[in-house]
Amino acid sequence: MKKIVLPDRGAEVLFDVNDQNVRYLESLFDVQISARGDNLFIEGETHDVEALSKILTDFSALVDRGEKFRNGDLRTAFKQIAEDSALSLHDFFPKIQILGAGARQVSPKSPHQRKYMEAIQNHDIVFAIGPAGTGKTYLAVAMAVFYLITRKVERIVLTRPAVEAGERLGFLPGDMLEKVNPYLRPLYDALYHMLDPEKVSKFMERQVIEIAPLAFMRGRTLGDAFIILDEAQNTSPEQMKMFLTRIGFNSKAVITGDITQVDLPPGKRSGLIDAIRVLKDIPGLSFCYFDERDVVRHELVQLIIKAYEKDSPSGLESSAPLEAKRDNRYPKPTDPS
Repeated sequence: MKKIVLPDRGAEVLFDVNDQNVRYLESLFDVQISARGDNLFIEGETHDVEALSKILTDFSALVDRGEKFRNGDLRTAFKQIAEDSALSLHDFFPKIQILGAGARQVSPKSPHQRKYMEAIQNHDIVFAIGPAGTGKTYLAVAMAVFYLITRKVERIVLTRPAVEAGERLGFLPGDMLEKVNPYLRPLYDALYHMLDPEKVSKFMERQVIEIAPLAFMRGRTLGDAFIILDEAQNTSPEQMKMFLTRIGFNSKAVITGDITQVDLPPGKRSGLIDAIRVLKDIPGLSFCYFDERDVVRHELVQLIIKAYEKDSPSGLESSAPLEAKRDNRYPKPTDPS
C-alpha cells in the first residue's frame, strides 16, 4: 500500500462528481484507491502503484500552482499517460497560456498542442496537420489574437479556399463576400469564441482583422501580420505556393489542414500534401502533427477517427490523391521543437 498526501483542495478536485476521476484511475491502472481526508491509499501491483503515484505527485504540484481543471481534462490526460509512460501531467497542463483580450484563457490540452504553440512562437511558418477537432485552427486563432493584443503584429489575416465539402451547393445569392462567407464560417466561429463580438466587429471595420477567401490573396504582400490558412488540404500546389510567397517582414503564417479530408476533384493534387514533400527540408519551417489523442471534442470523436483510420489501409480516405496513397510520401510525425 502506498500513501499519497494531497494538498488543500486536492481531494475535492481529484474526486470530482461521483468520484469519477478516481474510479477512472482505478480502471486504467488496476488498483484500489481509498481516501481519509487528504490522504490517499493505493493498493495494487508495484509498477501500477508507482505509475499512479507519479501522476498524483504531479497533480499535487499543479494544484499547488493554482491550475484550474475543466470537465474531462484530467481524464483525457490520465488516459494518454496510461498509454505512454513517457508523458506526465505537466505535458498536458504546462505554464504556457494565452490571454485573449476580453475573452477566455487558452492553454494547450495535449503534448502535441503544447509543441504546436511553442512552434508558432519560435518559427515564422508553421504547418499543422491532423484530424478535425485537434485544435489546429482554434489555437492558431488564439495565438493570432495574442500577438495582435500584445502589439507583436498589426493585423490578423484569416483565409481558406472556397471548396465545397463533398456536395454541390449550386447558385448562392448575394454579392461576392456573401457568396464566400459560408466557406469562412469556421474562422468566424473561432474568432468569436476568442474575442468579444463587439471587439471583433470593430477590428474588422478597421481592417485590423481580415477574413477572406484564398483567391483574394494573389498579388498582395502581408507584412506585420499573423496569417492563417485554414483547410489547406483543399488548396492546389499553385495556390499553396502563391500563399506562402505573400508573407512579408515581421509576419507569422500558420497553415492548417487534414490530409484525410481532401475535397478537391479526383486526380487533382493537394497543395498541403505537396508542400509537406517539397518543403520538409527547409530550415526555419515547422511541421506539427496531430492524431486522435489530441481531439478536444466529444469523446466519441476520437473513436470515430480511429475507426476510419483502421478501415483505411493507407490511413487516408478515398478522396486523397492517388499518388500520395501509392508511395506513402508523408513524413512521419516529428517533434517540431
